[in-house]
Amino acid sequence: MIESALVVGGASGIGLAIATSLAAREECRRVYIVDRGEVPAEAWNPKFEYRQFDLTSEDFSIFDEFDDVDTLMITAGFGRLSLFESVSEEHITSSMTVNATAAMRIIHHFYPRINSSESFRTGVMVSIAGYLSSPFFAVYGASKAALRYFIESLNVELEKGGAVNRILNVSPGSIKGTSFGGGATDLAQTQSLAEEIIAHLEAGDDLFIPQYNEVFKNVLERYHADFREEGRRSYDYKLKSGRVK
Repeated sequence: MIESALVVGGASGIGLAIATSLAAREECRRVYIVDRGEVPAEAWNPKFEYRQFDLTSEDFSIFDEFDDVDTLMITAGFGRLSLFESVSEEHITSSMTVNATAAMRIIHHFYPRINSSESFRTGVMVSIAGYLSSPFFAVYGASKAALRYFIESLNVELEKGGAVNRILNVSPGSIKGTSFGGGATDLAQTQSLAEEIIAHLEAGDDLFIPQYNEVFKNVLERYHADFREEGRRSYDYKLKSGRVK
């Protein structure tokens, strides 16, 4: 039972959907939201408590304030479909900072509670891009691959150390109804996925790939069979999708 949660990146997209779904539960007393942007007025819930914070900041001591939460969900992240030759150095450094390093730093602040015999749920939005080459998403994919291996390694350390908790790696493909890449948040489109993610958190799972059997099982099998050919297929698919600007 989740009574108090912290959602980092919860002011929009799938983060806001998760925060909204949690707040709708009678047993959930409070949902802290930490984000650079504010929660839209139309999506505000009386159970929300908002803290403004930029994940590119040097000082992460804000994350020592939430000593009453039993659940941590990190959803912050961004990406832009573009050839590597077109991205700036600033984009490279900010992508790695927000998508990977910030999540590691946040988990470090909560690690004493994660690495314990007391229940503490932790989840991170990673990406299927962390599992295979992704042309036009080279920097984003690299940041998510780093996060994927970080979580996998920590889960082994937790298991071998006798902790009861695991960190949930949520690795979807493109999610409709989110503000990722500059789109608009549509909670009606993300609510179902938010509920699935919460269910996996409550179950103590360490990995959830949405649409795995329907889509990504075959994609990953093709990738492992011939990563070069699958990379070429991905390149062409993204060009034809109209998402590359």
